[in-house]
Amino acid sequence: MKLFLKGSRCYTEKCAVEKRNFPPGQHGKRRIKMQGYGVQLREKQKVKRVYGVLEKQFRLTFKEAARKKGVTGEQLLQALERRLDNVVYRLGLAASRAQARQIVAHGHVKVDGRKVDIPSFQVRPGQTISVKDKMSKNVQVQASLQLAKGRGVAPWLTPEEGARGTVSSLPRRDEITLPIQEQLIVELYSK
Repeated sequence: MKLFLKGSRCYTEKCAVEKRNFPPGQHGKRRIKMQGYGVQLREKQKVKRVYGVLEKQFRLTFKEAARKKGVTGEQLLQALERRLDNVVYRLGLAASRAQARQIVAHGHVKVDGRKVDIPSFQVRPGQTISVKDKMSKNVQVQASLQLAKGRGVAPWLTPEEGARGTVSSLPRRDEITLPIQEQLIVELYSK
């Protein structure tokens, strides 16, 4: 499945999934029918890779989502979408979530005018996210902003002039366009 992990490359014909849509190796073209636990595990691994989160951090995020009121799967996706590295990617300040994570970790991102270098920082509605002035002139950031115009910005974010944007509301499930079946993840962790 195409997870768009490689930034702009995933939008071209050079995407690995387009070129060779089967696992590597001698037995890669074999048809495998998964069911039950395998399907649930594959879904969890897919979400972990999409958001660039390791197992322990993902498990803690799930526990936090299960503790909150509301549907656990939606709370989980909302927590993952509100991560600062994901918001930087969704605003179009980076071409991929990995690049967004690096920009945040190197201290180039400000939240409400204060430097934040923690990729897992949870943004709240009303907060303004921007990159430093020097970084906004960066070639990579400018290219990412151009790519984002074609890709579009998430409806729960409001882009502003330059390299900045505001979180207008919490993300709802219908605004998350990724092909994720969060119910499978909830079933996996509730065993």
